[in-house]
Amino acid sequence: MGRILGLIGLVAAMAVGMYIYAKQAQSSSEAVGVSNPRAAINITGVRTDLMTIAQGERGYFASEGKYASLDELISSRSVTVSRQRAPYRYEVETGATGFRVIAKCSAGDAAGGPTQMSVDENMEFHTTE
Repeated sequence: MGRILGLIGLVAAMAVGMYIYAKQAQSSSEAVGVSNPRAAINITGVRTDLMTIAQGERGYFASEGKYASLDELISSRSVTVSRQRAPYRYEVETGATGFRVIAKCSAGDAAGGPTQMSVDENMEFHTTE
């Protein structure tokens, strides 16, 4: 009898966990403004890449005293991301007082997602439809 109650409790806990997971996945898709789950996953990956590149830029500035291009960040091993995640391609704009990491894609390739996303030196995300 105790094993049956344990099994019922386990199934109930798994059901609650799956419900919570489904709600979080739905809200994360809505947060990036995309209804297509595959596009939402891709956009989440791009946002993660942008944040990784921005963190690398901040680390490079801390050690070298200047901001670097994406090629310099990759060659110095400050970041390990590739230069693109289809259909987005990455670039870094630097200045004396800050930087901006940008992911761009053509409007036809965006598949309902933003055509441009960026992160600045304050680690703030910006999107352009």
